[in-house]
Amino acid sequence: MSRQLELFGGPAQAPELDFSGAHALRARLPPHVRFGTSSWTFPGWAGLVYPHGTSEAELRGRGLELYVRYPLFGTVGIDRSYYAPLDRETLRRYAAELPAGFPCVMKVFGELTSLVHPRTREPNPLFLEFDRFERDVLAPVSEVFADHVGALVFEFSPLRGRELPAAAAFEDRLGDFLRRLPSGVSCAVELRNRQLLTHSYLELLRSHGVGHVLNFWERMPDIGEQLDIPGVLTSGVVVARLLIAPGERYEERKRAFEPFDRIVAPQEKMRADVARLSEACALLGKVLLVIVNNKAEGSSPLTVHALAERIARAEAS
Repeated sequence: MSRQLELFGGPAQAPELDFSGAHALRARLPPHVRFGTSSWTFPGWAGLVYPHGTSEAELRGRGLELYVRYPLFGTVGIDRSYYAPLDRETLRRYAAELPAGFPCVMKVFGELTSLVHPRTREPNPLFLEFDRFERDVLAPVSEVFADHVGALVFEFSPLRGRELPAAAAFEDRLGDFLRRLPSGVSCAVELRNRQLLTHSYLELLRSHGVGHVLNFWERMPDIGEQLDIPGVLTSGVVVARLLIAPGERYEERKRAFEPFDRIVAPQEKMRADVARLSEACALLGKVLLVIVNNKAEGSSPLTVHALAERIARAEAS
C-alpha cells in the first residue's frame, strides 16, 4: 500500500524501528537511574532513535513525542532554556508531548548564571537576580510544567583569571539566592571552574537541598574524581552531565563527530565512573538522572546504550 501511495503522490511512511532489544535492556536496569540526552533535534539519530528519514524540521515540531518512544530514554536535557527563558506556550507544548511525570533536566537561562557578560566580559547586573528568576523561570514552570521538573540546573559559566571570585565570595552570593528558593523545587548547580568546588560549597548546597551536578567537561575533574570528594552527592536527585572529555574543545568535537550517528571516541573511564556513581546512588537511595551530549563520545543514544549495558551487567552480577 505504501508503494501505491508513492505512485499517486502520497507520502511513504517510514517503517517503525524495532525497539525490542532496548525494551529488554531497560527491564534489566535498576529503577533509580534514568538516561537521557542533551536536546533531541539531531537527524543523525534517524535509524537509531527516530524513523528513517526524520528531518530536523520534524524534530523541532514534534521531536519530544518521537524521543520518548525510545525505551532507554527516561529523562531529557532541555538546553534551549539556557539562551532565553521558555514561555508558557512552549512549556505547554513540551508537556503535551511528554508522558505524565517524565522528568526533564532544564537549564536556567544564562543571564542569571553568568557573572560577566560572555562577549564584553563586563560585570553582569542580572547575575543571580532572584526576582527575575522567579518571574521568568519559576512562575511559568510552576504553572504549566511542574510535573516534568527533574531538576532546574544553574550552569555557571567558566571565568577567566581575575574574573574568578574567591570561593567564599561566590558561596555568599549563591547562599543569598538559595535561601529564597521555595521548598519542593528541585535544583542543581553545575560549576565550570574547579576552584569553586570546595567542601564549604557542597555543605551550602546540602543545607538547602540543592544538588551538585557531576559533569564530564573539558576543564573540570572527571566524574570519578568528583565522586571521590566526600559529601559530593548533596541532594536526593543527582544529576550527571556527560559533555566533553577533559582537555577537548566543543567546536573541534562537533566537527569530528557530526552527524552523531556512531561512537567515535569511546570514554571507558567515564563509563566506569557513571556505573560507580549509579551504585553509590542506589546505596544512598538517590535518584540518578544521566544526561549525555553527542560530544562525549560521538552519539548520545549509543553512549546511553553502552552505559545501560554496563549498569545492567553490574546489577545482575
